[in-house]
Amino acid sequence: MYQEILKKYEPTKDNLIYILHDIQDNDPQHYVSESAVQSVSEYLRIPVNHIYGVLTFYTMYSTTPRGKNVIRLCESPPCYLRGSDNILAKLKNTLGIKTGETTSDGLFTLELCACLGLCGNAPVMMINDDFYGDLTDDKIDQIIHNIREAK
Repeated sequence: MYQEILKKYEPTKDNLIYILHDIQDNDPQHYVSESAVQSVSEYLRIPVNHIYGVLTFYTMYSTTPRGKNVIRLCESPPCYLRGSDNILAKLKNTLGIKTGETTSDGLFTLELCACLGLCGNAPVMMINDDFYGDLTDDKIDQIIHNIREAK
């Protein structure tokens, strides 16, 4: 799988972030595996520890498997002031997991992020590539229900 992704990019260090995004986006568990890191290291001729440095610096990357639906709840000051802490409690309770965990059915992973750039609709969360704003407990119930029904 990695070779198909790698050959889309010139083997230069400047492409590292793009390659890591592509690998993570194409992995069914939304993460960059050890074998992927090794393949990237060999292709770009850069040390594995440099790649892990990038993976652990940027919060958008994961080195552990995640659920089919990655929920990123914004915890920036505007979202916090508009109740993101209550939304986090609701998500934890509804999903039965803590921040950073994945549901036992592999359907959801819950994460926090610094800002999603939609402060006017705070509190806000992102599930995969979809944004949800003006969140309430009822909206959370409906969103999670709809995703579970669609699986």
